[in-house]
This record gives sequence, structure tokens and C-alpha cells, in this order.
Amino acid sequence: MGKFLANYKSTILLLLSIIIGGIAGIIFGSKATIVKPFGDLFLNLMFTIIVPLVFFSIASAIANMNGMKRLGKIMGSIFLVFIITALVSAILGYIGAIIVDPLKNTDISSIKSIMSSSGAEQKADDVTFLGQLVNTFTVEDFSELFSKSNMLQLIVFSILFGLATAMVGEKGKPIANLLSSGSAIMMKLVKFIMYYAPIGLGCYFATVIGELGPQILEGYVRAFVLYLVLAIIYYFGFFTLYAFFAGGKEGVKVFWKNAITPSATAIATCSSAACIPVNLESVKKMGVPKDIAETIVPLGANTHKDGSVFGGVLKIVFLFSLFGKDMTSVTGIFSIIAVSFLVGAVMGAIPGGGMIGEMLILSVFGFPPEVLPIIAVISTIIDVPATLLNSTGNTVCAMMVSRLVEGKNWLKKAFSKEKVSS
Repeated sequence: MGKFLANYKSTILLLLSIIIGGIAGIIFGSKATIVKPFGDLFLNLMFTIIVPLVFFSIASAIANMNGMKRLGKIMGSIFLVFIITALVSAILGYIGAIIVDPLKNTDISSIKSIMSSSGAEQKADDVTFLGQLVNTFTVEDFSELFSKSNMLQLIVFSILFGLATAMVGEKGKPIANLLSSGSAIMMKLVKFIMYYAPIGLGCYFATVIGELGPQILEGYVRAFVLYLVLAIIYYFGFFTLYAFFAGGKEGVKVFWKNAITPSATAIATCSSAACIPVNLESVKKMGVPKDIAETIVPLGANTHKDGSVFGGVLKIVFLFSLFGKDMTSVTGIFSIIAVSFLVGAVMGAIPGGGMIGEMLILSVFGFPPEVLPIIAVISTIIDVPATLLNSTGNTVCAMMVSRLVEGKNWLKKAFSKEKVSS
């Protein structure tokens, strides 16, 4: 019993804090927002270190990688795993949304009423599809990289910086060492901040429950329930299948043993970015090699969001149904799935950061900007389960990439090395 408590003390504290926070949110409702500053303090601390953490971890992992051949294999495996899992999410989401029409027997006027009072922006920027893609991966000025709002752009720069450092050879060694030291320092800083996590997460979760409770109304209830069912199926069913592919029965056991903390953090914060430090620690406990872990976790937080793919499908089907567009034709099916891919890639890794993806949906399908608040409400009510799938999904993907890069027996090798080092 003592060993169990020692191993899971931090996890139990985290779970208890968000349970207490959730109960407080239900009981006190909007009054629970009084503790919001304590939750904001935790998030602000995490967001403060996100930019340097992402830069140092990705650039260091690539700059110190043993050979470009391994880097190519890792990046190729990450791309393959991300594409396959996103495709599975899109197809599953589409099937679910077609079977359970979110707008069936729903009073459209009530939705428009919620839309007008949501406070969301009424106008989308007039940006072309290609222009949106350019803005998604690049920024106009170097200083803009130092913002959590431009995480994907920062990752692109970090990858290029790490590649350049590795390719200059001996001249790049001092920078490679500096990046490695910076990564280690940032991870130590993460541990300091995590001491405050139970208080911060508990207060933040109380606020989230207090604020979101009244918003789950009328036609949106159907969308929320559908999403929740899909999320549960995907979380328990498909994550288990992915873990089994990665390491067999032992892989399943290792994954679920270490998935609780990342899952609890994702549920409490609704932020893939805030989960990066926790996920990095967890995947290393799963036996994932350091270079793979430090590449896939920050990269996945911004470019691999299975939960956002589900949400993208749901939003598109919602609008198709509202405007009477055909979503069962071959063209309709492929366009819905393809755009949901893009939505999964461009949605910001911060709480409520789905506005870019939503504007992309409106731009691609030609919906009027005035309907933006309709899908903004959907974003809000699915934020918690979406972040759970987005963030925790990257940990099991890290295991699958390790299987592809290291071979079938990667898990045994990882834990045998751990035993030798200890």
C-alpha cells in the first residue's frame, strides 16, 4: 500500500483536486469564478515557459540526434502515425454525425438566439485558403514567434533551427550543447511549477464547470452527447488498440499506467500547450526514447489533434445541416474529412483556441461570417473532451512511433536499459 501511494501520490492529489473543483463548480455555478485567479496563476506560469520549452526541446532533440537518417525515420514515422490516426478520427466522427443529426428536431431560431448573445466575433477575416495556410505555418516577424498564439510557427522554426545546427557538424556542437542544457533547465522549472498544480488545476476546473454548465442547452445538448460518446469510444477503445499495436499487452499496461496524469491535466486545463511538460514526463515513463519524446510531444500538441478532428467534422456537419447542403455525396464526404484534417492542424493549443480553425471552415465552404458564433458555441461545450483526446492521444502516438523507429521489441529494450541504469 505504501509503495502504491508513493508511486501515485501526485496523480491521486491531481485527481482529488479536479474532483473537488468540479463539485464546487456544480454547487456554486458562476459564483465558482471567485477562485479563477488561482487557476489563472497556474496557467500563466505554464504559458510563460511554453515558448522556451518548445524551442529548446524540439531544437535540442533534432540538433543532438545521432544522424540525419534517424531524424528522417522519426519524422516519417510521426507523419504516418498522425495521418492514420487523424483519418480514423475523421471517419468515425463523420459516421457518428450522420447517424445522430445534431440539429434533428431542434428549434433553429433558438440556436440563432444563442449565437447573437454569445459575444463571439461576428465577422471573419477575409483570408484566402492558401493565405490562411501561409499564416498557419509562418509569421511576418521574428518577434512574433515569442507568443503562445503562434505555437505552430514556433515549431516550424525550431525544427529548421535544429536541422541547421545538426547539419553544420562540429561548428554547431556548442549550440547543440546549449540547446540540451536549456531543455534540461526548462524541465526542472516545470517540476517547480507542478508543485502548485493541485491547487491551480482544482480552482481552474471549478471555474470551467461553473461557467460552462448553463451553456449546454437545447440543440447543443445533442452535439455534446454525440461528441462525448465518440470521445469515450475513441479514448478507451482506439487508444487501447494503438497501445496494443505499439507494444502488445505490455504496451497496453504501460500506457494506461502512465496515462492518468496527462488525462487529468488535459481535462482540468483544456489546453494542449499546458499539457506539454506533463506529457513529456509521461511518455518517457512509457519507455519512449528521449529524442522521439521531445520531438513528437510539442509537435503533436500543435499539429495532431484527434479531438479537434472530431470537433471539425461535427461543426461542418452542423453547418451543412443548418444550410441544407448535401453531406452524403462523394464530394461532400471527402471535403468534410479533408477540412477536418486542416482544422485539427490549425487549432491553437490554448484554451478556446479554435477560432482559426472555425474561420477556415467558413472560408473553405463559403458560409457567411455571421454564423461563426454557432460553431464557437460548439467549440466551448466540447473543449474538455476534445483536449483530452488531443493531448493524451499524443502519448500513445509516441509509443507507436517508437515501435516503428526502434522495432518490435522497443519496449523490452527500453525497460531493460532502465533497469541497468538504476
